Amino acid sequence: MPHNVPNPLVSAFHSLKTALLSVGLFSMAINLLMLTGPLFMLQVYDRVLASRSIPTLLALFLMVAVLYLFLGLFDFIRSRILSRSGYRLEVELMGEANRKWIFAGLETSAATARPIEDLGVIRQFFCSNGPPALFDLPWVPVYLGLVFMLHVWLGLVAALGALIVIVATIVNELVTRKPIAETTMADFREARFAESENQDAEAIIAMGMEDHVSADWKKKRLHALALAQVAGGRSELIQPFTKAMRLLVQSGILAVGACLVIFGEISAGAMIASSIIAGRALAPIDAAVGNWRSFIRSRQAYSRLSKALEGGERGRTPVELPQPKGVLTVKALTKMVGHGARRRPIVHDIQFALQPGDGLGVIGASGSGKSSLSKLLIGLWQPDRGEVRLDGATFDQWRRDRLGRYVGYLPQNMDLMATTIRQNIARFDSSVTDAEIVDAAKLAGCHEMILSLPDGYETDLAQGRAVLSGGQAQRVALARAFLRFPRLVVLDEPNASLDSDGEAALINAIRTLRERGSCVIVMAHRPSALAAVNKILMLRQGEQAAFGEKSTVMRQLTKIVTGSNPTPPRKRMRPGSIRQVPPHG
Repeated sequence: MPHNVPNPLVSAFHSLKTALLSVGLFSMAINLLMLTGPLFMLQVYDRVLASRSIPTLLALFLMVAVLYLFLGLFDFIRSRILSRSGYRLEVELMGEANRKWIFAGLETSAATARPIEDLGVIRQFFCSNGPPALFDLPWVPVYLGLVFMLHVWLGLVAALGALIVIVATIVNELVTRKPIAETTMADFREARFAESENQDAEAIIAMGMEDHVSADWKKKRLHALALAQVAGGRSELIQPFTKAMRLLVQSGILAVGACLVIFGEISAGAMIASSIIAGRALAPIDAAVGNWRSFIRSRQAYSRLSKALEGGERGRTPVELPQPKGVLTVKALTKMVGHGARRRPIVHDIQFALQPGDGLGVIGASGSGKSSLSKLLIGLWQPDRGEVRLDGATFDQWRRDRLGRYVGYLPQNMDLMATTIRQNIARFDSSVTDAEIVDAAKLAGCHEMILSLPDGYETDLAQGRAVLSGGQAQRVALARAFLRFPRLVVLDEPNASLDSDGEAALINAIRTLRERGSCVIVMAHRPSALAAVNKILMLRQGEQAAFGEKSTVMRQLTKIVTGSNPTPPRKRMRPGSIRQVPPHG
């Protein structure tokens, strides 16, 4: 079982504790230095104008100039620390976020989050004006306290204004939180649809679907824009209100202060200073409201990213197992899909064993569970019941990066990465030599084809779809699967796009791999792929209909089809024996 480890996102934020503490200290210095203006004005009105002393004015101005220089410096340092913290956070988590995004491709249901994009949202928030406003919010009571010190009536006016702005901020949170969340999900669905448009461009254009597809995308985009307009409209109503309230409070303090000056309660300098300090007290709240949408988006991104990263096996170090020989054991393998009453098995009670050098052909009609079985046999899916063992070890006992060296896999929906052919065959492993790459290409029968390309092995597949045909791309994908003669090779319909020469090369490759001791499993829809295997597994609606030596199974299946041999009653058989189920219908 995986060990419980701290959430990587929580750990990353914990590592920023010192940086955020320094931001808090700089925020304290900045907010203290923000009192420079009101105090200077207080001194000018109450001292300089009363004494008419030019030297006093110059000395005060020089002092103010120095303090403002420090204010600018501290504000710059605070912004720099926050932005660098955001970049550091992304650098620390980008690998884990990308890994989670890759593994999200294995989920049977559509992914509801994009960890890489969520991490970018959090980093952008660190670089925005939102965090400084949050760090300034604790100083609102301090500024209000200073206004109270100048006069209680001035403090009451400022406190009333602050209370109204805070209530408006809470209302802003309540009325925008749900629309912003809905907007995020609508944007995500629209982006996924647009991405599928690009991937299926050939079929869309060839069958004249572009107008209808564009119309459907337009509906999704308009829905996302409508939700964004709702959220933005509500926020746009609150933000001008808080700004107007801040200006009204400053003017109200001037009005009350003027009355107090007339009655001799305070000086003119205190009146002006209280108005400026009250404005400064409300400024962080006003800035927070202005950045509230960004704050909500980053908070939602944090929640999604935290959920995506939690429960991982980071820090788990399985025992370093020796190189596998290729002994594959499958016992009572079952995989379920669906929920509740609709939950059903797509692979049920599969059981067999293979030795190094064995070649297994898995046959069955479309939808019989061949592709699902292939994912279970290499550990992409975890079974609901039963187990798959390679050299006696289940897949979770291996380090995935180490096990991958000894596994070759060709998925049914084959797609090459948008990089060079060399990097695709080498699996992005810098330790793979050019000789190993060429050997894999020759084994797949694509070496000469690659050399015929203008850039050879350095041909960049990111240049467009027309670089390789379907058959050529499948051969390159086979070369990637054959790299370094892996111990376990699983090929899902490997001849789907191959011509006769490609099929001949595939048959030769399977024989070569078996001679080198590899355990090769071929999910076959076309019988030509079975020429190089020695065992057959037949699936029918996810169940094991027959398993054994190829000649025996094929002879038995022929008798069943011709009706010359009655179907025996169904019973569990040992691995290596023939197992039959009566035909359905």
